[in-house]
This record gives sequence, C-alpha cells and structure tokens, in this order.
Amino acid sequence: MLEINFLPFPILKTERLLLRHVNINDAEAILSLRSNDEVMKYIPRPYLKTKEEALELIAMFDDKIENGIGINWGICFLDEPEKLIGIIGHYRLKPEHYRAEVGYMIFPEYNGKGIVSEALQKVIEYGFKEMKLHSIEAILDPENKGSEKVLLKNGFVKEGHFIENEYYEGRFLDSLVYSLLNK
Repeated sequence: MLEINFLPFPILKTERLLLRHVNINDAEAILSLRSNDEVMKYIPRPYLKTKEEALELIAMFDDKIENGIGINWGICFLDEPEKLIGIIGHYRLKPEHYRAEVGYMIFPEYNGKGIVSEALQKVIEYGFKEMKLHSIEAILDPENKGSEKVLLKNGFVKEGHFIENEYYEGRFLDSLVYSLLNK
C-alpha cells in the first residue's frame, strides 16, 4: 500500500504555469471560483457563499495535505504567482489500489487556452513519479464536453458510464469515469 507524504508542499512549474499551495490570501478567488455558475455547472457540490466558507475549504485542503489524503494546487501564471486562476488536485486517494482521482476547475475566461491540459500533465507526472500511482481517474458529468476533451487529449480512456449513480439536489445524475494508467 502507498504511503503518501505531501510535506514539504510540492511546488510545480510548467512552461507558463506555477502550481502552488492555496493559502488564505486566495480566499476571495476561491469564493469567486466556487460561486461561478459556469465553473460549477457540472460540479455537484454546493456553491460557496461567504469568504468564511472559502477559508474553511482552504483549511480542509490543508488538512488533507497534512494527513496525506489529498492535495490541491492553485493554478497561476508564472509571471502572476499571486493571481489564482484555478485549482487542480488529486482527490479520493485509494492508496491500497495505487489510484487517485484528479479534478480541476478554472475561471471561464481561461478556457480553451491549453491551461488545464498544461497543469494536468504536470499533476499526472507528479502522481505517477512522486506518488507512485498506478492509475489516475477523472469523474465527470456526461454533458461536460470541455473536460472530456481535455482528458482525451491527455491520454485518458473512458472506463464507464454510470447511470443515475449520484443524487444531488433532488435529482439523480450520471457519471463518466475516465482513467490513465502509469505505463
């Protein structure tokens, strides 16, 4: 079984991006991200309503990092390291199966610029090389064609389509599962 330690926090860099620790200075950006209709359209999670809720979410991120059960990075441009434009991370770690779920969200004005793919490639590399994962999965709403396109572009394959497997806000939702193996 994997034993994962995210301390000290791993800062990742790509050609354009800095993937850094999300901190309390990011509370307003997290609040804006998690209360944006377009960002949250396919994410069955409650919207954030206050800065305090954003700070609680950041504290939860920190707790998961400290306990080795998940990691989130803030996505920023290298030349604007304080301006958070999205988040990406490994969630729902299954150390006994050498598997984790990857998830991401980004402000709509940055869609279609290759930013999520660039960040995802670095997070996949970290997952396979540093975390020693065997596979990484992504779970998405079948209507989320943008995210599906990003996953396919990055080598993920469709594992399954689950019919009405989640219940959220009075309705049943389908889920697609995509995965990538460490080869």
